[in-house]
Amino acid sequence: MPDIVELWDKPQAERMVMLAGWRQWADAGSLSSGLPRYLVQRNSAKRIGRFNNQGFYMFQIPGTHDLVRPVVRFENGYPRSMETRRNELFFTRSGECGVLIFLGDEPHLDIERYSNALFDLAADLKVERIVGLGGVYGELPFDRERIVSCNFSLKRMAGEFARLAVNLSDYHGGASMGSYMCSRASERELEYAGMHALVPTYDFSNMGKLTNTIRIENDFTAWLGVMRRVNFMLRTDFSLEDLEEKSRRLVEVVESKVDELEKMAPEAGVRDYLKRLSDEFEEPVFNPLDDVWEDALRGLLDDRENPT
Repeated sequence: MPDIVELWDKPQAERMVMLAGWRQWADAGSLSSGLPRYLVQRNSAKRIGRFNNQGFYMFQIPGTHDLVRPVVRFENGYPRSMETRRNELFFTRSGECGVLIFLGDEPHLDIERYSNALFDLAADLKVERIVGLGGVYGELPFDRERIVSCNFSLKRMAGEFARLAVNLSDYHGGASMGSYMCSRASERELEYAGMHALVPTYDFSNMGKLTNTIRIENDFTAWLGVMRRVNFMLRTDFSLEDLEEKSRRLVEVVESKVDELEKMAPEAGVRDYLKRLSDEFEEPVFNPLDDVWEDALRGLLDDRENPT
């Protein structure tokens, strides 16, 4: 770990957990990159470490122009900035829980050394569980709750997910960053839970004269749904009021865009298409208050049966 990880602060907490995201392939709605960055900014998380990126990234791929090259900016011949790959670790507290937030760029090379470095870092900081974040695009109503799918690294974790209103992943195909990390965590017998939300996208190019595609780049509704589950699973208490407001505004913005398309090409049937999606959609219902009431009722009954 010393040759990869630079750690200049080693926080301690009664319980330590980690949220991990990457600028990666499975980043629909910016679930994997935007949400961790939002949490860092919103909670004034302190930057406490980073990875030495040597050996993880390519400069170029033969036959392509700038697919993986760093982006540079010059002014009057002088270099002003260069965007390089970053893998950074932040720390904040949520209630009595210490929360590490890792935000990185998925590596091009040597993924095993990269993943082992992250898991070694988590072990060194006594992290109980890592929650990896991701998103994939699909056709679903923009004004309804998002579908969240999960994977997990240890069989003993399976029972927890029944209370989270999630789908357990049956994915088979090329590994995303999160699915790779989950599989490696299983081999190391570490607790890892991956949460992937389905993010709305619509292709109207085959509907009359429309050539538009709607794709939600920052899906605050998905962020909110994931964070409600994170709070419940990890017993953190991140404030979600700002995300609730952002989610409401997002629905208004998409509604406005749909109105524009409907006026542009009423014969295309954009509204009819969205209504069909809504009618066929089974909205997941996650209500952690049900568990609060259940626990309170159980406690009340116990008190009556065992008076002091």
